[in-house]
Amino acid sequence: MQNDEVIWGVIGSNHCSYRASTETQNFCRNQYNVTGLCNRRSCPLANSTYATIIEKEGVCYLYKKVPERANTPKKLWERIKLLQNYKLALEQIDEHLEFWPDFLIHKNKQRFTKIVQYLIRQRKIKKQDNTKLVTVSKKAERREKTREAKAEKAANIEISIEKELLERLKSGTYDEIYNYPPKLYNELLDEEEQIEFVEEDIEESDQEIEDLDQILPKRRPRHEIEYEQEIEELGKLH
Repeated sequence: MQNDEVIWGVIGSNHCSYRASTETQNFCRNQYNVTGLCNRRSCPLANSTYATIIEKEGVCYLYKKVPERANTPKKLWERIKLLQNYKLALEQIDEHLEFWPDFLIHKNKQRFTKIVQYLIRQRKIKKQDNTKLVTVSKKAERREKTREAKAEKAANIEISIEKELLERLKSGTYDEIYNYPPKLYNELLDEEEQIEFVEEDIEESDQEIEDLDQILPKRRPRHEIEYEQEIEELGKLH
């Protein structure tokens, strides 16, 4: 059987790997420490009878350590799942720690209350803010930009090659066409011819209108003609 006083005499006055010393106080980094302080009553190593509350993925568990389990380190801590209802969970703690020291009962209830409070705040924050931060790899972003630039260059080259081939086909550079689909080629030629024909018709109609304006006399306004007729009639009367 282990002697708690001997263990504390060794780790309390000498080196302890869980101790974090500061200018004002010593803290304990052991996950089973119920208060987080390095002292005789709070040390989980120097107390054969010990209990603490640990939260995992939003669920609280009561961990109990009893002297009867000291010979089996794998089963040293007994885990008890606490209910989600706060009052019922406190009753569970009272039930399992009925004959334990008042210090451990009080500190476990206090620790459980703090854990429940920060879980409630965590749920509220999740409801308020739905944004999710995602890391962006600079290397991947740079790679995508280079790919986009290469794709744009390739597209411009394809368009320029297509225009050049169409001009050569129109000029009759190639006597026989093998690789170009004849149906598509004929459609393109028909479209070009229709556009040219429409432009020629527009030019001819504009020229005819100009010729008619030159041949036909300009039409005089009606009020000028009526005014001249009245003057002639007055001259005849006199």
